[in-house]
Amino acid sequence: MEGRVLRKLFLGFIQIHILHHAKEHPIFGVWMIEELREHGYEIGAGTLYPILHNMESDGLLLKEERNVEGKIRKYYTTTEKGNMVLIEARKKAYELFKEIKDE
Repeated sequence: MEGRVLRKLFLGFIQIHILHHAKEHPIFGVWMIEELREHGYEIGAGTLYPILHNMESDGLLLKEERNVEGKIRKYYTTTEKGNMVLIEARKKAYELFKEIKDE
């Protein structure tokens, strides 16, 4: 039960993280999985790819397919809507952090 609750909570953090990196440069799934692991998120392809697809469907990410060594790799960048959501999410995250941080 506790793991499921934390997973749902962290989903929002993961989406903000995706938007942050997709704004900096095009990202692809395997790279994002490794990046998230560096920050303590144990997430697999079966979880990440549906998140990316949903974010694309919501108009937050734009997908571009590129041929990389004979294989099609999907790269994601933020849309204008994704950039606006990221700005708002940063404000909300900052306010939340200020309120809950240890003193």
